Amino acid sequence: MSEGLITFFASFAIWLMFFGLLILWIIDGRIKKEVALHAIVAAVSAWVASEMIKSLFPTLRPFEITGLSPLTLTVPAGAAFPSGHTASAFALAASVWQHDKKIGLAFIVAAVGVALGRVLGNVHFPLDVVGGAALGTFVSVVFGKLHVWKLISRG
Repeated sequence: MSEGLITFFASFAIWLMFFGLLILWIIDGRIKKEVALHAIVAAVSAWVASEMIKSLFPTLRPFEITGLSPLTLTVPAGAAFPSGHTASAFALAASVWQHDKKIGLAFIVAAVGVALGRVLGNVHFPLDVVGGAALGTFVSVVFGKLHVWKLISRG
């Protein structure tokens, strides 16, 4: 995989997933407000949870060990485990999957791309992205069972 493609998946694909969700909700109408809120709340919550876990497990990143430059737009700081990008991407993908299997599959493929980009981009080890994927999926499923997005949308 080329360095440019790795950088795209490691740095930009997560934002493209959020943008795609908004397009499918606001412009296309193929995603309902309920699905979009579930996905956004789960993704943000998974990222927050990953940051909390990182504070408990101060692990080094691959580029800090190997001395090789990361292939990301910015140089990540802080602990590596679990991957916050991967946690958010999988929370987003799992949320969409729970409501629409066909569109959800495309989001899952994108989330796998984010995870691979983070590993190939030299900012995470495979265990970091596996942990992030598990965390994001878990958060999404729990929020799906609790219908958290409905409580939030009621205000």
